[in-house]
Amino acid sequence: MKLISPSMMCANFANLENEVRELEAAGIDMFHMDIMDGQFVPNFGMGLQDYELISQITTKPLDAHLMIENPSHYVKLFSDLGASLIYIHPEADRHPARTIDIIHQLGKKAGIAIDPDTALATVRELLPLVDAILVMTVNPGFAGQKFLDAVLPKLQAVCQLKQDFDYIVGVDGAISPERIQQLSKLGVSNFVVGTSALFGKSKDYKTIIDHLKQI
Repeated sequence: MKLISPSMMCANFANLENEVRELEAAGIDMFHMDIMDGQFVPNFGMGLQDYELISQITTKPLDAHLMIENPSHYVKLFSDLGASLIYIHPEADRHPARTIDIIHQLGKKAGIAIDPDTALATVRELLPLVDAILVMTVNPGFAGQKFLDAVLPKLQAVCQLKQDFDYIVGVDGAISPERIQQLSKLGVSNFVVGTSALFGKSKDYKTIIDHLKQI
């Protein structure tokens, strides 16, 4: 089963409430929320007020993709704001296993995001601890980048290892319909979609979402 998670940093913020309602009605599975601090990545992401607004007006789950330094300082904040799944980047945390445990103690699912230049071997010990893995297929921080094919061997390895552990595999970055078709065959089930497949294509979100789930 494919899960479609719109990347809300790509949404129309001039009419955010309407965007959320239209996406929910279209059948999306989870809102993907990018949080950036301008330090771990050279950009700033969604604000706390945006997160709170979306959480209040939707019945769909929200994740929190924490592209920030010292994410352990903020996981409770985003848990309280309504996140049901919290991703951290292990490179940004001195004790990622501890932070994963904190997320679980808060009653939320925990995930790790793996950057293009992060070797799978460096996070291997965390795989038994997490509920989800998000493989970055672009360098994190900006929308509209090109898909990095060099990530494919690592993504394939992550998908193969899920047979030994209990996590779902997601991808984030330049995910087009063609990429969804290709990567679902590897074992990817969660697709974060932005400008390559969803936003700016049409206002008929339901037709797009239905198509992405069927391919």
